Amino acid sequence: MESTMVERRANSSELSVPFSMNIRSRRGLYSKIIKPILDIIFSICLIVMASPIFICIPLLIKLDSKGPILFKQLRYGEKGRIFNIYKFRTMYVDTPNEGRSPTSGADPRITKIGRLLRRTSIDELPQLMNILKGEMSFIGPRPEQKSIVETEYSEWERQRFLAVPGITGLWQISSERIHPIHNNLQYDLKYISEVSLKLDLKIIWGTFRILLNSNTH
Repeated sequence: MESTMVERRANSSELSVPFSMNIRSRRGLYSKIIKPILDIIFSICLIVMASPIFICIPLLIKLDSKGPILFKQLRYGEKGRIFNIYKFRTMYVDTPNEGRSPTSGADPRITKIGRLLRRTSIDELPQLMNILKGEMSFIGPRPEQKSIVETEYSEWERQRFLAVPGITGLWQISSERIHPIHNNLQYDLKYISEVSLKLDLKIIWGTFRILLNSNTH
């Protein structure tokens, strides 16, 4: 398994991140001040714009299956801080809180409305609350499950905690997104070392393109 991970990292043609190096977080004016301000402004705007969704989706979730509206899970964030990530619940209430994420809509753990929410990424909308609380950003490394970090992460992988985690990032717009993020951490480390407004705009544009394509096929 480990050799497969290293091989995939080494064979990536999209990145040039040395795997043995210690990544330095690029903490300039943009990442320290401008980006957090933009996160708050855009999250407030999106919450207002998506208010009809925040009203309708909870009703659909309740009608579809028993259980809470929101799914909460402990994740590791910047500097190793642990927080609860929020999502609209897409799986049946008896599904274990922690475990590997579904890889297809046919997974029996997913509810009927959950399939739609996951396909359109609407289930991620409650993470706007995480952004307002300063726990997440729109763009950054995906926050990892607490149990996976504490049982599987190496020191090299813990460098992901040098940045505020995000909803989307370089891995999500790469060809490697079909593989688990655990096997492709070089994307997060590249982002941490090269974060900039230009890179964020590229990621946002790539995310919109993927969402559009996934919802039209």
